[in-house]
Amino acid sequence: MLITGESGTGKEVLARFVHRASARRNGPFVALNCAALPEQLLESELFGYERGAFTSAQQAKPGQIEMAAGGVLFLDEVSEMSLAAQAKFLRVLQEREFQRLGATRAIKANVRVVAATNRDLRKAVERGTFREDLFYRLQVFDIAIAPLRDRRSDILPLAEAFLHEIAPSLGRPPATLASDARQALLRHDWPGNVRELRNVIAVALAFAKDGSIDLAQHLAPLVAASESTPTRGRTFQDAKREVLARFEREYFTALYAECNGNVSEIGRRAAMERAHVRGYLRRHGIGDPKKSSEP
Repeated sequence: MLITGESGTGKEVLARFVHRASARRNGPFVALNCAALPEQLLESELFGYERGAFTSAQQAKPGQIEMAAGGVLFLDEVSEMSLAAQAKFLRVLQEREFQRLGATRAIKANVRVVAATNRDLRKAVERGTFREDLFYRLQVFDIAIAPLRDRRSDILPLAEAFLHEIAPSLGRPPATLASDARQALLRHDWPGNVRELRNVIAVALAFAKDGSIDLAQHLAPLVAASESTPTRGRTFQDAKREVLARFEREYFTALYAECNGNVSEIGRRAAMERAHVRGYLRRHGIGDPKKSSEP
């Protein structure tokens, strides 16, 4: 099975759903990111190795194919697999067997393979960076996930689901989305897809003290306020920094007022050293610059 779609569309989530709905649901689900490992390490992780297969192989180790026996092996970013690894993995799909590195006997592969990529594998085949025979082996059943901007009816249900999922980890009940916040979510292009939406909800929820998320207070720095606002040149990290800076400014402004500008008392309440407190006060222009710069 091959799952295609832009980064952040939820390819692994879909793969896990397929696993839970299949006859192999009681077996393991093993995920391996092919882009995160160099070629040699990818092969040893995928196929395993015998003792002495290479210098640091002090003992035998099963690979991810063995670990996924009876279940599903999910290969994320399969387009990043080297041609050599592709050739070896093709044997797994064709012959249903493989060899550990340094081994002489074959091991049967009792595993369902689900691969995913955000690249166009047909173009990769044309460029010679992906094997055509492996492409057709994987494409027996192909699922393409549309980007979030092309399925806007999913945005609000996903946002509500994330509110309920994330809230317990923050020790608070799920917040609600104000009307202007809902409209902002629907207007945004979501270049980072579902992953970006989840991150936006997580940050907004962290700063929503009254149980409601609105546009001005929580979402304006994180998503586009209107359809005419360009979003693709702006990263989530940029927006997140703006939200955190606003929180710092509000937090230290309130502490400064409560402590009558006493840096030592602010440090005690904030559990930080005086020098760090003075740095935050200077950064946000809070209080008397001369007092905040005193030793």
